[in-house]
Amino acid sequence: MQLEFFVSAEEIMTAILEELESQALQLSPQERSKLIHRLIVSLESESTESPDVIAKAWDEEIARRVADMEAGRTQWIPADEVFKKIDAAISAHRK
Repeated sequence: MQLEFFVSAEEIMTAILEELESQALQLSPQERSKLIHRLIVSLESESTESPDVIAKAWDEEIARRVADMEAGRTQWIPADEVFKKIDAAISAHRK
């Protein structure tokens, strides 16, 4: 008697994703951060820039924003106010 097993493409993909996740979780926090960054960049667009160039650009943007905050060039909005506006926008959209 011969048994035949059929595995769907979805089952194969699920197994692959589980293995990838298992391996990724064994990375150091810094390595996981780099992996996450690369994956996000791959979703955003096909960039011709290297991950290092993109990371440097983000670092520069963050430094610029921090400098603006420290120099008083930005307007601070309390988090509760921001969340109230978001909740109102969501509620309005659902109607």
